[in-house]
Amino acid sequence: MDNSTHGIKFKDKLGYALGDTAGLLSFGLITPFQMMFYTDVFGIAPKKIAVLLLIARIWDAINDPMWGGFIDSRKPTKYGRFRPYILGMSLPLAIATFLMFFKIPGLTSAQYLIYAYVTYIFWGMMYTGTNIPYGSLASVITDDEIERSSLSMWRSIGAGVGGLPAQMLLPIFVYTTTTVGGEEQKVLDPGKFAVAVAILAVLTLVTFFIHFKMTKERVKVVAKKEKNHNMLITIKDLVTNKEFVVVTLASMLLIAFQQYTQSNYNYLLKDYFNKPELFILVTVFTYLPMAIFIPFMGKLIRKFGKKEICAFGLAFAAVINVILFALRFTPLINNPQESGLLYIFLALLFFSGAGQTFLVLEVWAIAMDVIDYHELRTGRKEEGSCYSLFSFFRKLGQTVAGSGAAFLLGVIGYDTAKIGHQSAETLSKLYDITTIVPAVCLALMALLLGVFYKFNKKNLDEMHKALDAQRAAEAAEANTDL
Repeated sequence: MDNSTHGIKFKDKLGYALGDTAGLLSFGLITPFQMMFYTDVFGIAPKKIAVLLLIARIWDAINDPMWGGFIDSRKPTKYGRFRPYILGMSLPLAIATFLMFFKIPGLTSAQYLIYAYVTYIFWGMMYTGTNIPYGSLASVITDDEIERSSLSMWRSIGAGVGGLPAQMLLPIFVYTTTTVGGEEQKVLDPGKFAVAVAILAVLTLVTFFIHFKMTKERVKVVAKKEKNHNMLITIKDLVTNKEFVVVTLASMLLIAFQQYTQSNYNYLLKDYFNKPELFILVTVFTYLPMAIFIPFMGKLIRKFGKKEICAFGLAFAAVINVILFALRFTPLINNPQESGLLYIFLALLFFSGAGQTFLVLEVWAIAMDVIDYHELRTGRKEEGSCYSLFSFFRKLGQTVAGSGAAFLLGVIGYDTAKIGHQSAETLSKLYDITTIVPAVCLALMALLLGVFYKFNKKNLDEMHKALDAQRAAEAAEANTDL
């Protein structure tokens, strides 16, 4: 291991980013395609999908903390505390990704439902296997706050790159034109989709290997005489840590917002606007602001602080999404495919994306801040356990988004037997649930960070100074014992 605890180079940032690129090559398929694959290819009713997602996340409630606690209880290997687990679980994840989106011909609807349960739960476990150690890795690459903020931005960049195939390339290639009710409609082609997923699964494996080779764990754990790791004590400490709870809830809402909007935007483009191939523009208009702001993020953080810019951006994005919903009261809604509503919608997504960008880029740096605060409060360095609980609530957010979106599709009358030919009433309600729900999520995130999170720029500096002093004292005590 490198003896220094900071001073990371471009190689470190790129290598770290590639870890989320690899993960998102797989995970990025879930949001835009999982529910659509289940409804349109397997023919599973939306309400049954909602139950499936709920049950899968109940298992994650057990699986995530167990895996995080297991990692924290193991001694580091010569390759580090976290990197070996990332590499070791990458092959099972690639296999699980392919199986989840492979249609076995000739099964009954009940058999397809069982197959969906088995493959999705298996995929979730394998994704946890790589994601928990990866999320903990940044804390041992560097202990410098600004460098960690930089790693958070690079992680977001890596995630964005990893999500591009599912969000931008697949919509162009995986649909087939068919005639429904005398009209031409585009539907998901399971054969084309299986080939695309197989390619992404191989890329996932290769990218994880490159990530492993390019990263180093620099921050060593000070050896202390203490009892065996107790996950229950750690959980108790974390749920009584208000700052950890607030950031966890904000992060949970963020991923719920992202998954819900991407999934529903896919339905909106396919069924409401009849232009599924333009889903690529949704991605471009949402994430283009990220590319604009990245060069200035360091300066903005040093001047205003992470809490301040994130809360302001979220409030701004919430207002934009209220405007998106308000468009339903204009004449544009009467003829969405010809009135130019889609292009107004996309333009407003750009401004919504600008507001979201700050938290998207800084969420991992903020998470590391509250994990550091846990260490300051308890004297225990437990990144794996902390991140596993953080990850569990993010997965709970995915569950709320996935089950909630599936449930709402059922409520508005989405009919899997009428793919590409939903009723006008159903399409109108589809627009409503695709705009007002995100506005509520953004407003709640702004409230959590702006009002209930205490670590503004000044308080955060003081916390890190106190933690540095505590670590120095522990290191001195350990050297004395030697």
